[in-house]
Amino acid sequence: MHNANFKNFEEAGQAILKFLSQRFGFKLWMITRTEGNDWIVLLSEDNGYDIKPGQVFNWADSFCSQMVLNNAPRIVPYSPDIQIYANAPINQLVTIQAYIGQPLLKEDGSLFGTLCAIDPEPQSKILVEDTPLFDLIAKVLSYTIQAELKAAEHVRRAERFELEALSDPMTGLFNRRAWDRLIELEEERCKRYGHPTAVLMIDLNDLKITNDSLGHTAGDDLIQRMALTLKDIVRSNDIVARLGGDEFAVLSIETNLENAKRLVSRIQKAFAEAGISAAIGLAMRNPTYGLSTAIIEADENMYKNKSLIKSGNY
Repeated sequence: MHNANFKNFEEAGQAILKFLSQRFGFKLWMITRTEGNDWIVLLSEDNGYDIKPGQVFNWADSFCSQMVLNNAPRIVPYSPDIQIYANAPINQLVTIQAYIGQPLLKEDGSLFGTLCAIDPEPQSKILVEDTPLFDLIAKVLSYTIQAELKAAEHVRRAERFELEALSDPMTGLFNRRAWDRLIELEEERCKRYGHPTAVLMIDLNDLKITNDSLGHTAGDDLIQRMALTLKDIVRSNDIVARLGGDEFAVLSIETNLENAKRLVSRIQKAFAEAGISAAIGLAMRNPTYGLSTAIIEADENMYKNKSLIKSGNY
């Protein structure tokens, strides 16, 4: 890593994994993100396990889930000696005889993920002497992640400012072209940092009836009321777009399923108060498939919701 210039966390992380692999061996080195019970591989240096970035494992099954709780050591040259590791369900998926793990922390001290290594063969007990080096590398990685997550907020603001020209003239919301571009940019960040993101697809139920019975001015007023209601409810870093006609979308960034469901409830309540009838579909980004699949799922869920509303079962 001598004289290396890294543009971002991804480059620095990959170089660190390569260095650790060359220095200490181990068939797999990873930098991961934990989110709920998802253990997401962000970066890997793999020489035998066939583990790639974007793969998701069950957090509770891992050695790392015990390591971060201090239930077991961070450096274990022969993991079957440690009962809690010997019993870990991940042993059913892969052969592990040696393990190294370090927590990676967010700025508030909460867990971001882990730096870890596994090998199918026992390793030298001398490894334990390098504890200070692994601690230091984990601290440097944590700091890099913290700095970059902070910088990502400024980047998002700049992107949105740049795309403000692509706004829907009636509502002032982003239009479909801006939405597609912002989705593309956010997907790159999701891949790099592994944060959870929710997609909401929203469709007005009575626009045609309103236009036919009360005229297009009333229909336009309904669309504008819907746009204002959505803008008032979502967080400032969420994206709201009008994709065309009576179709709207929200990208709720760095949020889990529980909070996303709360957001849907708040929107439904606000719509009811504003006299707006709309169908809402929610889907979470799956790290394996990305935001484009979440958009399709949210759209399907929105149509299911619309059918329930029409049949009076909602």
